[in-house]
Amino acid sequence: MNPWILLAFAIVIEVTGTNCIKASEGFTKPIPTAIAIIAFVCSLYLLSIISKTLPIGIVYAVWSGIGIVLTSTIGYFIFGQKLSLSDFIGIGLILAGVLVINLFSSATH
Repeated sequence: MNPWILLAFAIVIEVTGTNCIKASEGFTKPIPTAIAIIAFVCSLYLLSIISKTLPIGIVYAVWSGIGIVLTSTIGYFIFGQKLSLSDFIGIGLILAGVLVINLFSSATH
């Protein structure tokens, strides 16, 4: 399977796990806790497969960058967490960095 598609799955799974950490309320709720743990294990497993074909630095930059953006967006809409102007600017810079890596890095092509 295409490693970029696997990376997209890894990102979605990791974001699910991260948001389940919030929903677990300090690991006091068993179902969100279990989902978080399983999601992180699955996401890291996918990263191990992806890193066989793509450079780990690129993989991790895209995984963490998009994960931050998605987690912040979900936090805003689902958990009612407020974002300041500087938060939005920082998220925009992260997105710009991921785009630069994907569009211009010779390691991704």
